[in-house]
Amino acid sequence: MSSELLDALVLLEKEKGISREVIIEAIEAALVSAYRRNFNQAQNVRIDLNLGSGIMKVFARKEVVDEVFDPRLEISVEDAQRLNPNYVVEDIVELEVTPKDFGRIAAQTAKQVVTQRVREAERGIIYSEFIDREEDIMTGIVQRQDPKFIYVSLGKIEAILPVNEQMPNEQYRPHDRIKVFLTKVEKTTKGPQIFVSRTHPGLLKRLFEIEVPEIYDGTVELKSVAREAGDRSKISVHSDNAEVDPVGSCVGPKGSRVQAVVNELKGEKIDIVKWSADPVVFVANALSPSKVLDVIVNEDDKATTVIVPDYQLSLAIGKRGQNARLAAKLTGWKIDIKSETEARESGIYPRDEELLLNYDHEEEDQEVEYTFPEDKE
Repeated sequence: MSSELLDALVLLEKEKGISREVIIEAIEAALVSAYRRNFNQAQNVRIDLNLGSGIMKVFARKEVVDEVFDPRLEISVEDAQRLNPNYVVEDIVELEVTPKDFGRIAAQTAKQVVTQRVREAERGIIYSEFIDREEDIMTGIVQRQDPKFIYVSLGKIEAILPVNEQMPNEQYRPHDRIKVFLTKVEKTTKGPQIFVSRTHPGLLKRLFEIEVPEIYDGTVELKSVAREAGDRSKISVHSDNAEVDPVGSCVGPKGSRVQAVVNELKGEKIDIVKWSADPVVFVANALSPSKVLDVIVNEDDKATTVIVPDYQLSLAIGKRGQNARLAAKLTGWKIDIKSETEARESGIYPRDEELLLNYDHEEEDQEVEYTFPEDKE
């Protein structure tokens, strides 16, 4: 039996990654349970499991007292000193109480308990592994789906992709390989439960970290992300190194880096703009691909009024207001867009101080922003 037990421990440690000490603890706990259940004992016992010989012994643990009230848990000083004269009050005496047929009964009863403890240990290991991957990106394989969830295999565990975290422009089929963003790892009675997303802005950020070495090594910082999954996103980037073009780094040679991200997101368009600490410049950049004549900032309300040429108004606002909405999310500023004519009529443009942007986008497009060619006018 000892050889079989040792072989089983080695196998569990190697294949399941569960330490031998955890397994032994589980076995001993199971044997205590088996003893109490099968022999109707309520006393405090300890199991001694000798891996070398394969012998299991049961010891009753009793406290030495002056007067015995519960013989199952206590032993008198006189009786204890007959065993060993050195025993005094409050010492613990261990007496062997191993039943004759304990080995057979214990093996049968303990099997289920050991299996459960091993399963719990596995769940603990999986939870520890995946809690460290929260807010990270992983590649999974679609297993199955129901009306509420898609179940994605991440190797050791199956993650849940809820309907509201699925991209509207994607169809998921079994065995599809997809990248997902781990949004939450929870402990439940059935083990760890992992929730993943395809729509979270964090997925876009992690994809750029993978594709752009300058972001991964910190040369370029991805400052903010605004995303409407499956349709369009904007990201702002910045570099403290004057010799590094943050937008160009993200675009890559012939657009290869941004195109790799677009392909992974099934055609979701991505605008890449320069971040700036100056809200005037940042808001103007965020509204690309439209031209901006002026940005009036209200610091108290964290709001801006943006003036654009008349023919650029619809482009600045975007389809169903998408461009303006994403720019506001990206910058954290409220944005009110007015045409040049409307601004002149209301008397807010041109301003007396003539602090006008007057961007020449034809000359600065490569430095300020990257957008898809079909969106430019």
